[in-house]
Amino acid sequence: MLETRISGDEQTESSASPAQAQGSGRSSHSEHQRGLLLIGLFKLTKALLSIALGIGALKLLHHDIAVVVLRVADALKIDPESHLIGLLMMKANLIGATQLRHFSILTFGYAVVCLVEGTGLMLEKRWAEYFTVTLTAMALPLECFELYKEFTILRITLLIVNLAVLAYLIWLLRRQLRRLDAAESS
Repeated sequence: MLETRISGDEQTESSASPAQAQGSGRSSHSEHQRGLLLIGLFKLTKALLSIALGIGALKLLHHDIAVVVLRVADALKIDPESHLIGLLMMKANLIGATQLRHFSILTFGYAVVCLVEGTGLMLEKRWAEYFTVTLTAMALPLECFELYKEFTILRITLLIVNLAVLAYLIWLLRRQLRRLDAAESS
């Protein structure tokens, strides 16, 4: 039995064997299960939403998008002469089949990445933690640029959530490395 003392208000934890604790590349299950589960669920939710967007775009391929906008406005009891519907109609006329196909490919690709991240985090795989840290850090400059272009509550919320995910995973990885170093030096 390998016993590890954790500072702060956490309790002493035991694992089955030293090889299992060090060789698996992850800490005990209860230690960071909630945080990784939450981030994993967030990533899986993003994957499902991306798949839904991709399918929706493919379903619009053989339809007049302006007509679809009018039907949705009618179903939602929105005045078709309103400024919002007029703006959507102008934008809808600019979207062609090629753009819809490209959008679908990109959203399905993004869904695959989110599925890999989410599944790996749910399974508490260390590679998934590094993968998520890398991808999240790489996306931050783009998010900041988008926020600079147009400051919205949604964009600031997404930036804050991604910064929180990044900070948590970096903290977790650094803590795991310190524990491995301490276990090796003992």
